[in-house]
Amino acid sequence: MSLQNKIGIVYIVSTPIGNLSDITFRAIEILKSVPLIAAEDTRKTKILLNQYSITTPLISYYEHNHFSRIDRIIAHLEDGKDIAVVTDAGTPGVSDPAYKLIRDAIAIGAKIESIPGASAVLAALISSGLPTDRFIFEGFLPPKKGRKKRLVALEQETATIIFFENPKRIKRTLNDILEFIGNRPAVVCRELTKLYEEIIRGTVEELLAYFSKHDVKGECVILIGKDDENVRFK
Repeated sequence: MSLQNKIGIVYIVSTPIGNLSDITFRAIEILKSVPLIAAEDTRKTKILLNQYSITTPLISYYEHNHFSRIDRIIAHLEDGKDIAVVTDAGTPGVSDPAYKLIRDAIAIGAKIESIPGASAVLAALISSGLPTDRFIFEGFLPPKKGRKKRLVALEQETATIIFFENPKRIKRTLNDILEFIGNRPAVVCRELTKLYEEIIRGTVEELLAYFSKHDVKGECVILIGKDDENVRFK
């Protein structure tokens, strides 16, 4: 392939989910070396970049502008220039539109390189005390249409089920889980890796009782174990 036809590389860079120290040396090197970073929220990413004296230019790429941005990023790659893709926290492509860019970059022959790092899903799972041999990640539940259908489909699931949830909807989601999946062993991880990290364990009913008395702040991960007495917390 001639230099004129060379396609840039897309680096999928995992960033900290809370504690800014949770980033790899390689991730920092990539963020410093690429000519452009596509970020879900440039303001939040700027905090991370300032922490490590990274001056690479930023472009926003998020759910509501990804269609208009993809063409610009593809043109950037076709010019032979590399790009790093980051999300607000954790691994790009997990509950964000990065996969759409990755799919289009693959279509033009771009090389995709994943720079592993922090993941709220795995951090919550290994801290939960629930079985880790099998798990299913459901992301955010739909706020309305399709919500009940998703939950009903999980009623017979025996793997540990993982959801992301907004703190404002945590009680509603736990109520729906109780109704459609049952009173299983459950864990809520809040503010993972941050100063006020909190992990609450019990049954779905016990977690509902807890959150009826305590305000919830920060993004949450909900984990639901299989309906088995051996899995329940003592």
